[in-house]
Amino acid sequence: MNRLENKIAVITGGASGIGLAAATMMAAEGATVVIGDLEQDKAAAAAEQITAAGGRALGLAVNAMEEESLNALVEAAVTEFGGLHIMCNHVGGSNPRKDLDLLRMDMDEFDRTMALNVRSTVVGSRAALPHLIAAGGGSIINTASVAGLSGDFLQAAYGTAKAAVIRLTQYIATQYGAQYVRCNAVAPGAVMTPALQNNLSTEIIEEIRGHNSLPFIGAPEDIASAMVFLASDESRYITGQLLAVDGGMSSHSAIADSRKSMLV
Repeated sequence: MNRLENKIAVITGGASGIGLAAATMMAAEGATVVIGDLEQDKAAAAAEQITAAGGRALGLAVNAMEEESLNALVEAAVTEFGGLHIMCNHVGGSNPRKDLDLLRMDMDEFDRTMALNVRSTVVGSRAALPHLIAAGGGSIINTASVAGLSGDFLQAAYGTAKAAVIRLTQYIATQYGAQYVRCNAVAPGAVMTPALQNNLSTEIIEEIRGHNSLPFIGAPEDIASAMVFLASDESRYITGQLLAVDGGMSSHSAIADSRKSMLV
């Protein structure tokens, strides 16, 4: 399939996990992908992996916390390949050891989390928008999280930041739809990425799985498939929306799990 043929895409945080899966799948669909990652070596390796499989890719270093670095990433993509059609603002996260409940949360971590998740999405979108408009339209895809949909006992900064990303997505969609720029967000649930496996025990991962409607935890490719759809013309009439790709974690009420024992 060539759903993204002749499209040029920039993906921040594209050297591993969901970002790499998205870059790989977009390249397989015909897109030229520019992968931005904090570590140049990882970005280059990801691009080489895609190129070896027959795709077209370039890996560059980017610090999503710095406006000049994000601007330079987008400009490099436009200079090298002649335009831009897809912008994936995928960089994000927080330090779960410092991002706790409100009273125990490290305020420096709060500021860092806002910059990493929200400000990077603002700056990445601002850098991309003129080029998307010049191309006659395009797609911005922001990575949110189910953590931005409801409260939790930990990671208050991360959940707040992802809620802001969801609302920002709607503002971009509203303000630039007339220029044929679409903006949507994907909200992953628990996904078997290196970050999940390195930060959570097997017991906690299994507990999380038990809250899904589907009896498994998703893979990076499950989220990447949604991103490819939102990047393609198949979603040409979809903008300002949040697509939760979470195995049904956000689909049921807080008391649903306690009623499982009632099933016959």
